Amino acid sequence: MAARKILSTQVAILGAGPAGLMLSHLLARAGVESIVIEVRTHQDIAGTVRAGILEHGTVNLLVDSGVSDRVLLEGDRHDGIELRFHGESHRVDFKDLVGESVWLYPQTDVFLDLAARRAADGGDVRYGVTDTSVHDVEGSPKVWFTDSEGGEFEIRADFVVGADGSRSSCRPLVPEAQRTWYFHEYPFAWFGILAEAPRSSDELIYANSANGFALISQRTETVQRMYFQCDPREDVAGWDDDRIWAEFRGRVNGNGFELKEGPIISKMVLPFRSFVSTPMRHGNLFLVGDAAHTVPPTGAKGLNLAIHDVQVLFEGLDSHYNARSHHLLETYSDRALDRVWKAQQFSYWMTTLLHTPADANDFSRARQLGELNSVVSSRHGMAYLAEAYTGWPDPH
Repeated sequence: MAARKILSTQVAILGAGPAGLMLSHLLARAGVESIVIEVRTHQDIAGTVRAGILEHGTVNLLVDSGVSDRVLLEGDRHDGIELRFHGESHRVDFKDLVGESVWLYPQTDVFLDLAARRAADGGDVRYGVTDTSVHDVEGSPKVWFTDSEGGEFEIRADFVVGADGSRSSCRPLVPEAQRTWYFHEYPFAWFGILAEAPRSSDELIYANSANGFALISQRTETVQRMYFQCDPREDVAGWDDDRIWAEFRGRVNGNGFELKEGPIISKMVLPFRSFVSTPMRHGNLFLVGDAAHTVPPTGAKGLNLAIHDVQVLFEGLDSHYNARSHHLLETYSDRALDRVWKAQQFSYWMTTLLHTPADANDFSRARQLGELNSVVSSRHGMAYLAEAYTGWPDPH
């Protein structure tokens, strides 16, 4: 068998989703070398349709770091959301409350922007690799892989970054005796659809009803994305268009508001959970994004949290290489986890605030509505939601 071809770099990154590519981009701008490997092909990632609400900090980073300004040109700026309960809508005005906005911009487009930027800058990003394995993270890290053409390689690097998603192969490299995994399983999932229909609203509607939660989002002028709460074991085959629209009507319509309906072109069930792996560093291995934590989608935190991890890790690596200071790198895990747990709390709160458990009794239902009313009737309550949703100021 032929010997593996040796590649040398400063940072080896596993995963070419938005987190891995953004880290590689920022490092390149700071003069730090990296190699990115990804098991999926570029086409596979680009063809995976994923929604995206971007915090203002994520948008600023994409634009200010020179990735692309397409988010400003093609994304939709949202200055608020609507909380809907008792059949009535209550607008949470982000701009008025905290002076910030979010952008509706699909995660797929974030990937495309980053991938194009890395390609234009001559970044070393290798898609469609197989047989990946990471070795000696406590000493001199090595990454083995086979490229898309069958060539076998070994990357020798100072550091390895696991940006390889929720099924991360890097996460288990933190020894069991030195790690803690936190789980919370939710007793519901989202039934998601794409529908050929005009927009029902210019902003997202988060609806709480006795029949369960629904989220009315947007995609384009003619295709919309919507979700309703369902059992995690729900079978999409049992739902035709008429049944789906009847379910949405029962959760959202009322008091003069009616959804705009049309042919359903895609449907799926999305189970979700909360998960955190600590610490987010072991030896010369660092975890970012879904490799270290996942959140339910209710608070729109997943991608934004991954990008924040990247910013914190980049600061540490930049300081290590360019200022010869190691403190920021050594404190990466604690600094990243500070925001991770805030995001977990906010996502848990939004999820329990808006979803109706199957076993909800009269008291729990009335208490939940009381909590919703306490939020929308208080400027301070709405400001908490607005600040968390649009993105907390970075304390570091």
